[in-house]
Formats: sequence, C-alpha cells, structure tokens
Amino acid sequence: MAQRGSHVMVKVGLMGATGLVGTEMLRILEERAFPVSELRAYASPRSEGRRLTFAGGEVTCEVLRDGCFDGLDLVIVDVDDPIALEWAPQAAAAGGKVVDNSAAFRMDPDVPLVIAEVNPDDLRSMPKGIASCPNCTTMIPVTALAPLHRAARIDRLVVSSYQSVSGAGQVGMHELDAQWTKLDGRAQDLARAGTFAAPLVEGEVWPKPIAGNVIPLAGSRKEEGYTSEEWKMVRETRKILHDDHIQCAVTCVRVPVYVGHAVSVNVRFHRPMTPAEAAEVLRGAPGVTLVDDGNGIPTPLDAAGIDPVLVGRIRADISEPGSLNLWITGDNLRKGAALNAVQMAELLLSS
Repeated sequence: MAQRGSHVMVKVGLMGATGLVGTEMLRILEERAFPVSELRAYASPRSEGRRLTFAGGEVTCEVLRDGCFDGLDLVIVDVDDPIALEWAPQAAAAGGKVVDNSAAFRMDPDVPLVIAEVNPDDLRSMPKGIASCPNCTTMIPVTALAPLHRAARIDRLVVSSYQSVSGAGQVGMHELDAQWTKLDGRAQDLARAGTFAAPLVEGEVWPKPIAGNVIPLAGSRKEEGYTSEEWKMVRETRKILHDDHIQCAVTCVRVPVYVGHAVSVNVRFHRPMTPAEAAEVLRGAPGVTLVDDGNGIPTPLDAAGIDPVLVGRIRADISEPGSLNLWITGDNLRKGAALNAVQMAELLLSS
C-alpha cells in the first residue's frame, strides 16, 4: 500500500469488471472515493482491451493469467463460482485480501460471510485471505432482520422473495426487455395465455415467459425440492447471525422487475415482539430505512439506485401472537452485491 498525504492508497483488482455488478462496483468505488492508486480490471477474453471509465480516466480490461495479481493489495471478485474457486485463492496467495461476491466460499468455515452493517467483526479472522459477500436475496432481508435478532432472537422465518431479473445478470434484463417488446399491444392475448398451445413468447434464461408473469423457481433445483437460492437463504442466514438453530422456510420467485428484490418475511422470536418495538429497533438500524414508521409500502422502484434496504408493512401475525410480518426491499445490484463488497473493502482497509 502507498501513502498519499494522510491516506493509504490501495492497488485494487476487480474480477468481472464488465458485468452488471462489476459496473456497479466501479461506480461505487468512485462515488465513495475509495483510495485507489492503481486499478486492474479483469474480464472475459471477449472483453479484453475494452476501456472502462473510472475516476476521470480509463482502465483497460485484461484477462486472468499467471502473475496478474502480483502487487495488488485488494481483489474484489464477481465471477461465476468455478472461476472464483480457481482464481480467488491465487489472488490471496499473491498477497492481496480478497472480497468474493460469488457463492464459491460462502459456507467455508475458514471464510467469513459478512454483511457490513451486521457482522463486520467477522473480518478479523480470514485464514484463507478471503471474505465472502452473501447472496443478494439473503443480504437484503438479513440487514433488517439482524437488529431484531439481537433484540429478541429469531426462532423461525418463513420467507417469500420477489426477485428482479437483474439477479440473472444482463441476459435476464435483455430477456425481459425483448419479451415486453414482443407483447406490446397484446393485452387480450395475455388475458387468455393459458388457452394457447404454445407460450406467447419464448425465452432462454427461464423456462417460462417472465414478461407479464411470475416464475416460482429462482435458482436450480436442489435437495427436498428447494432451489439453490432458497438453500442459500437458509444456510447463509444462520452463518451470518451465528445461530444454527434458526428455522427457515423459503420460496424464491422471479418477477418482471428490472432492479430490486423484495421479500415478505414472517418472523417468530424467542419472546413476543410487537410491531411498535420492531419499528423502534429498526428506526436507527444501520443500512435500514423505516418507511412511514413501518407502515409504508416500499417497492423495488423506491429502492433502485439507493444504499439502504427499505422496511414497511410491519404487522402482528394474527395467527400467532408475538410473531411479525415484514416487507423488505432493496437494490440487489447495489446493497445486494456491489455496495457490500466495497464496504467490506473499506473495513479491511481500516483494520
């Protein structure tokens, strides 16, 4: 690390620089004036040589190769799991701290899984030199649930997610765009879509049309009929909150929204909690904005492009006294991925 005045300047590598999250990371690094003395942007061979705008200048994309991490202080990773499994340890071995946004190391007991506002102290122990960001579908609700867990300890969660197409990357956004275009002016056909022998539009990202539809299958099918996204929520929540006894049932749904995940959560605690107490706990919680004292109706559009997660519709569970229902939404590209990675990097820099 170099010194500039009283500030430590950092040599940073960014893997996956041209993706949706990578682009957002570049924007956030610049917005938050992260002290970058040198930036190396890594991308796929098809993007090699592409120039990206950063901090008033440009950085040229390069491909991963032996020795490419030499001299770096920090490497932020946003690539597919197999690539992360291969290259993140090499970045750590080269001497840099690694913040990984893939799922490759999240459940590794020697890799902390961190939400910056929830468990920053876990970054004190990084035996492998790698720290992981949670899945966006976990990060958004757990940012708000953690303060409630500290106040009354969560016993059980029943979660339904409403996940935007950007969670599937640029291809997801392009597919929704293309399908909306083809369906323009076809409201009557949509109203009778079940009577047609074939789908009104075809897609490649999802097995069913996403425009004008919701698909109750986010991620790939795994054990017991649950998907990879659903199991991530179960396992990551327990690890982040340091409580393996939390019971969690999850249904993840893809919806025709471009950016912003929303989550409906039913929470049972180890002691009764009222909506008023929950609102008071969340009112000053870091990374959380309570909308209309918890009575508001925050939407993904409200959360798109901003840092905090938004909480509203806090209600008592009329079927089980002492339990609560909450509605939580946040930008899955920003707080759900890029912002948290940069916040983790800031914490590592200050440690």
